[in-house]
Amino acid sequence: MENIYRVNMTDMTVKQEDVPEEWALLGGRGLTSTIVAAEVPPTCHPLGPNNKLVFAPGILTGTPSVQSGRLSAGGKSPLTEGINESNSGGTSAQLLARLGIKALIIEGLPKRDTWFNLHVNKDGIAIREETELVGKNNFAVIEAVEARLGKSTGILTIGIAGEFRMLSANISVKDPDSKIRSHGRGGLGAVMGSKKIKFITIDAEGAPGVKLADPDKFKIAAKTFAKALLDHPVSGQALPTYGTNVLVNIINEAGGLPTRNFTSGQYTAHDKISGETMRDNIVARGGKPKHGCHAGCIIQCSQVYPDRNGGYLSSGFEYETIWGLGADCCIDDLDIIAKADNIMDDIGVDSIETAVMFGVAMEAGIIPFGDGAGVLRLLTDEISKGTPLGRILGNGAGSVGRAYGLTRVPIVKNQSIPAYDPRAIKGIGITYATSTMGADHTAGYAIATNILNCGGYLDPLKKEGQVELSRNLQIATTAIDSTGMCIFVAFPALDIPECLPALTDMIGARFGVAFTVDDFIALGKKILKLEHEFNNKAGFNNAHDRLPEFFSYEPIAPHNVVWDFTDEEIDEFWNF
Repeated sequence: MENIYRVNMTDMTVKQEDVPEEWALLGGRGLTSTIVAAEVPPTCHPLGPNNKLVFAPGILTGTPSVQSGRLSAGGKSPLTEGINESNSGGTSAQLLARLGIKALIIEGLPKRDTWFNLHVNKDGIAIREETELVGKNNFAVIEAVEARLGKSTGILTIGIAGEFRMLSANISVKDPDSKIRSHGRGGLGAVMGSKKIKFITIDAEGAPGVKLADPDKFKIAAKTFAKALLDHPVSGQALPTYGTNVLVNIINEAGGLPTRNFTSGQYTAHDKISGETMRDNIVARGGKPKHGCHAGCIIQCSQVYPDRNGGYLSSGFEYETIWGLGADCCIDDLDIIAKADNIMDDIGVDSIETAVMFGVAMEAGIIPFGDGAGVLRLLTDEISKGTPLGRILGNGAGSVGRAYGLTRVPIVKNQSIPAYDPRAIKGIGITYATSTMGADHTAGYAIATNILNCGGYLDPLKKEGQVELSRNLQIATTAIDSTGMCIFVAFPALDIPECLPALTDMIGARFGVAFTVDDFIALGKKILKLEHEFNNKAGFNNAHDRLPEFFSYEPIAPHNVVWDFTDEEIDEFWNF
């Protein structure tokens, strides 16, 4: 039996509710966005009493299926001022699902200036005052909580950035090896900080587990699905071998690797920060070139990156972080980038927003391009300490651009543009412009078809077909984000005919209903339009679905192309 839990931080009450019938087949992003759209006033202040923070496992999370360990967090974003869903691996999603918790809704603000933690187990949720770990960062919180409650405990925590309510603050999630995964984009760590919740712990001892309506049908579909993931060259070979950082050389070759704050599409030192070099370093130093961010992960695109002495530096060393501090900031030392990633994990800031911010900060002259030591200093001496400069930096790239009067600020809806230049890879530009979450590459990963030849091929330098490509991918991604599946299942879903039907068969077998591919697409359309409607009510309009102006008048080498979509062409996205 699944339930909804409401934690009211104003009157310090916890309520258990039955799942409304209309929410029965929702989970993950589908459920967080539905709850936010229904219960959060679109014009409310994101850090005020009327915003809510919602956690929801996906509809397949906690089942025996591979890749089904994702957790969605939702609310109104303090960074974009629109709706937000952020997706993370780690252990918490599966523990919540096994406890039968369909969604955890946190509402209101405490009346006292007191910090709290929440403890979740089979008996419900307890609100407890927290004094020991306030002011501590994420690694210290995880270590202390494991000492209190044991290593099997799930942990969701904010670092000092969340306590400071910085707009780049994330919510960190403990993974199976006590490392950190992140609800990164959108600043939901600031929302958790506004509610004075330092961390949430989850104990699934004695949990009833997830019941399958048709276990035999589920097993058959799950086997087909897993085989498709392993058979695909991206999810079965490239990602397990080099992680997401396999993309550095690929995107550089395509001329779409944003370099020196988006002034070029290629980086001369790309080999020094590539996935191939990263893997060589890991293997030579005795690290882990393959690592899962949650139980049941068979893609294993994560890794554990050690320093030269074999000491821990980073886990889940992602392409977007390496690109941002590497090519965009012109830092060609993977070890320095890994140190910065470690600090960002610890203080709890989104490593995409923060990396892009540093590129803007370098253009502003705060530190020079290529100054890795300067990045480490700003993280530890300014952002970590909440100084006036640290707060400007911790509020993201848009904050720095406004403070220093810059025009080359790569943001959409105030969220940083990541890792792929939209002038040279036009499909991803449509996604950046139209995504309900602000600039978000995962919302509709056009790189799959523009660059990696998944789902066919569409010339990244031409406008034709890019709006339709982004639309179809955003619809499908919204549905995938609702299942609790890793987004990388999209690669085989695009190319292997048996993959997507196996996914929908698992959903049907989970609930004992008929659930088709058409139902899956309909779900994606419904949730995407719901998010768009929330944003419109919050004050957005089609003029916000635009890239920064400099993309249209600054050509990018080596192709010397600009962003050349008309407003009317972009607006066609929402005609479905």
